[in-house]
Amino acid sequence: MIFTVLSLLACSAPPQGPTAAPAEAAPPAPVVLTLGAYTTPREAYGKAILPAFSAEWKKTTGQDVTFKESYQGSGAQARAVVEGFEADVVALSLDPDVATIEKAGLITHPWRDGAHGGMVSSSIVVFAVRPGNPRGIKDWADLAKPGIEVLTPNVRTSGGAMWNVAAAYGAATRGHVGLPGQDAPAAEGFLGSLLARVKVMDKSGRDSMVTFEKGVGDVAITYENEVVVARQDGQQMDYVVPSSTIRIENPAAVVDVYAKKHGTGKVAAAFVDYLQSAAAQAAFAKYGLRPVEGSAPAELPPVSDLFTVRDLGGWSVVQSTLFEKGAMYDRASAGQR
Repeated sequence: MIFTVLSLLACSAPPQGPTAAPAEAAPPAPVVLTLGAYTTPREAYGKAILPAFSAEWKKTTGQDVTFKESYQGSGAQARAVVEGFEADVVALSLDPDVATIEKAGLITHPWRDGAHGGMVSSSIVVFAVRPGNPRGIKDWADLAKPGIEVLTPNVRTSGGAMWNVAAAYGAATRGHVGLPGQDAPAAEGFLGSLLARVKVMDKSGRDSMVTFEKGVGDVAITYENEVVVARQDGQQMDYVVPSSTIRIENPAAVVDVYAKKHGTGKVAAAFVDYLQSAAAQAAFAKYGLRPVEGSAPAELPPVSDLFTVRDLGGWSVVQSTLFEKGAMYDRASAGQR
């Protein structure tokens, strides 16, 4: 009886074939990363860095990543993020604009603790001039001369404008504007003379350069890389590096609250790290930006007296000295109305 039952079970068992191969894991779902940036590096990001990162991320993880891009003046972009524009990553002109988002509780990690204090690119403040420099602009003192029409953006919307004013102030206090004094009153007097020559104040550094390209003004105070990009696009202009100028330092950071909401935290952090890679730094350099460390590309001119915002006491001192309501910038501007 036992033999009969075992035989029946053997006969009823399904035939043994080859083991089925396990199903392949589904590829990760595509992700969309929203970048809120200032206007000046639009070409570096849109034409080079974003496509390169997408390709590298796909190769490494199998996941497709696409970008939604927003570009406007750095201060305006920071306020937009605080007011509800849900950028996963911000790439702005200066530290205080990222700090504005941090103070609003949207950036919760210590973003300055990374390499280079959270900075991903740099530039310098220069003077864009007409081909051949017909007005003979050589240094800061020339910008304050009667009859010279100057362009610089609005400090209330543009990080570039704040860099421009900080550069002029620093050059004045370091004895490079042709004045006998190097103290704060002398610097304020020089700022007043300079602002008296400003013909147009646009909302961003890029808008200011577009105005210059249309033939307005004799000189535009701007980022060096703005002139490089304009010339790459066929615009006819030269630029002058003043004897003393400031090193512009541009930060980027994950906006933690929005990235968590969108489920993009991992790829957002990887993107910010990528911005400091050799590949990204080379892409920035292609569009006239300077590296966050090391020397500038050979095609970019040297600076006789290059200083940083730290040489002026740091952003907290610069903001209170220059940009708070009623501070030096407001006083110098009011004196020219």
